[in-house]
Amino acid sequence: MEITKQHRALIGLMQVPNFGVRTARLVWKASGVDHAEDLFKLTIPDLMRIEGIGKERAVSLTQFDDWKKVDRILKQTESAGAKLISLNDPEYPMLLRQTFDPPIILWLKGDPAALSEPGIAVIGTRNPGRYGLDQAETWSRRICAAGLSVNSGLAYGVDAKAHKTAVESGGCTVAVLGSGIDRIYPNRNRGIVAKIIESNGAVITEYPPGSKPDAVNFPERNRIVSGISHGTLVIESGVKGGSMITARLALDQNREVFVVPHQLGYKKGEGCNYLIRSGQGKLVQSMDDILDELPNLTGTKTTGDSAQVSAAKKWESEDDLTDIQVTLCRFLSDASLHIDHLAEMMKTEPYKLSAVLLNLEMKGLIRQKAGKYFELR
Repeated sequence: MEITKQHRALIGLMQVPNFGVRTARLVWKASGVDHAEDLFKLTIPDLMRIEGIGKERAVSLTQFDDWKKVDRILKQTESAGAKLISLNDPEYPMLLRQTFDPPIILWLKGDPAALSEPGIAVIGTRNPGRYGLDQAETWSRRICAAGLSVNSGLAYGVDAKAHKTAVESGGCTVAVLGSGIDRIYPNRNRGIVAKIIESNGAVITEYPPGSKPDAVNFPERNRIVSGISHGTLVIESGVKGGSMITARLALDQNREVFVVPHQLGYKKGEGCNYLIRSGQGKLVQSMDDILDELPNLTGTKTTGDSAQVSAAKKWESEDDLTDIQVTLCRFLSDASLHIDHLAEMMKTEPYKLSAVLLNLEMKGLIRQKAGKYFELR
């Protein structure tokens, strides 16, 4: 996977003063420019027509000339043996692309195909008790046995145990860093990283080589862990901390949250029990509890039976459907689909489809299944 002009331009965009991931993505998307290098040819008036881009940022982009820094980053990327994947590259994970805040470029070591494997994020405290470690190992083995990838953040504790178990089980695992691809943190987990890469897994980050593992990076890193996953499993967590942030991000991304229950009075498990009690996470006791909520991961699709044919005829006979409703029904004639997949097919955002799908439900034409999947009635 070669480094392209597009990759170079996107790295440059991230180096523009007063720009961050959100601003860079906004400019790229709203400008209508296909090739990222053309963004640097836009004028100040062009940029100021983009909502949310003021004069200060527009001037910063038009005056950017620190390409020496960009080329240093590219050399560091090559020295680290890393690959680059931009938001528009086919190797970019579809699930992450569908989230509201995807990185515009990723650094990767390992197998890019691992990013598109169906998977579950396994997360928890950096300082788990024996029960937490045992559960991390048990559930990681179960996930691998089901043919799913184990995704996590390479931190001490639950994360490290999940990655290590996945490798030992012969499964796929993806580690997301809160630092540069050449700054493995914590350093003690370098051995795990080597084994992940050897076993056709992947290690990824949105931070350029040389980036330190600053505290502010980890909450941002968490949105990638949940974003590449079909669901997030919280093994052990207090009421505050990174695991609770990741769980909330998963919910915001329309992903399922699964939770291992803990005994009452155990501080390190209070966050897990809170998620269950508040209805934000599903208590799990067996792998079936996860697969029941994510039926498409097991290849069970509702196609080819008489009920499906009957439902197709029903919506085709409706004469008051809008064009978007007809298109949604046509897509659902082939399979039950997650709202994120529908949004990808419709080239829109998931939240924009919610009202349309609700209207189709009220008409009795579709129904929502567990895990935010939709199918024809």
